[in-house]
Amino acid sequence: MTKTAILALQITCLIVPLSAPVSAQLDLFSKEQRIEFTPEWQGDRFPDGRPNVPDAVLARLKDVTADEAWDVLQDAGYKNQFEGGWKVINPSQRLVGRVVTAVFMPRRPDVDSVIRANGKKENRIGDENSWIIDILKPGDVLVVDLFGKIRYGTIIGDNLATAIYAKSHNGLIVNGAIRDVTGIREIPGFQCYVRGVDPSALENVMLTGINVPIRIGDATVMPGDIAIGDPEGVTFVPPQLAEKVADDTEMDHLVDEWGHMMLREGKYTPGQIDDKWTKPMIEQFNAWLEKKGSKLRMPVP
Repeated sequence: MTKTAILALQITCLIVPLSAPVSAQLDLFSKEQRIEFTPEWQGDRFPDGRPNVPDAVLARLKDVTADEAWDVLQDAGYKNQFEGGWKVINPSQRLVGRVVTAVFMPRRPDVDSVIRANGKKENRIGDENSWIIDILKPGDVLVVDLFGKIRYGTIIGDNLATAIYAKSHNGLIVNGAIRDVTGIREIPGFQCYVRGVDPSALENVMLTGINVPIRIGDATVMPGDIAIGDPEGVTFVPPQLAEKVADDTEMDHLVDEWGHMMLREGKYTPGQIDDKWTKPMIEQFNAWLEKKGSKLRMPVP
């Protein structure tokens, strides 16, 4: 075999694996690719490959702040998972849910014609911003990259907001805008993290991906991440770190609770509580955890 033929064979071998998963589907990522790009998640998955963090873990993340999640993510090497600077509609309890992603781009007619044709083949109904609502499940948070567009960048009004909440019982995060805020405020529990509001309708954009990696400001977001909203902003926790964030946060709260109790009872001084705990202190703390019914334990030196 000549050197040219060998080179051609090598190039073919490289191209085929990359092109094989491509199909006419709108979402662009196959189930296999969603699994491939979330390799550290070993738990349950939705039929399309999106990680499915258990409801019990989501419930434990309700009290997590951005600061508490930040420490765990930084230690694990995830430096780009927080985004602030939001306008929050219907602020109430913490927004927590499994991420469904969508990405829009400025409309290009030839590309959009293919997207609409593929959507028709897949029996998608209505405008493109309604397609992403149809796949939502309870506990999901729809996260949309609308490239910061405000005028004519309103992803939903009150009708689609009602549809989102009916499907997910959760909220919306959009790097763009919404409209009909008066109507949206009448949907109890439906929180929206947005860049702005505007009375215009969504125009001159096209939907280029569903449940694919997206960028929200300085954060890289994957389908199946856990979005946690608080007064500081939104943290996107990789699914494999969700339980550790819950564990570490719960432990921090328990440490504070026990320490405050010891100070009130005069059993230890502020210096002892703030310093590294001794073995007897840790043993007393662990006994208190057991009595309290917590499964967490502090390692005994």
